[in-house]
Amino acid sequence: MPRHIPTPTRITAAGNKPKRIEEYVGRVNTGTEAASIARMRSPSGWTEPAQSPEFDEYTLVLHGTLHVETREGLLEVKAGEAVITYAGEWVRYSTPGPEGAEYVAVCLPAFSPETVHREGS
Repeated sequence: MPRHIPTPTRITAAGNKPKRIEEYVGRVNTGTEAASIARMRSPSGWTEPAQSPEFDEYTLVLHGTLHVETREGLLEVKAGEAVITYAGEWVRYSTPGPEGAEYVAVCLPAFSPETVHREGS
């Protein structure tokens, strides 16, 4: 039987400015450990600490531009584009552009504060 999820849970975000995270599927909202799906809205000038997570992350940018910094360089992922980051890779996300960004992130397995491994934590 399908499970309808009418509302997300707001999650506190890491970073230098307030970022809105709405988890629809994941450990917090549905008790799902296999995957998480969240809509993010980050303001202009937002950046978060670098991380080396234990999960793959699939991100689709809906509006604005998301910067994805890795050891190999910087990707500018624009609205209508997607990016995949892999478990164990060092990565830092930011939205330095004037409009910030709105995007959907899918993590396999589900995001967890214990498995994101942020620098300085």
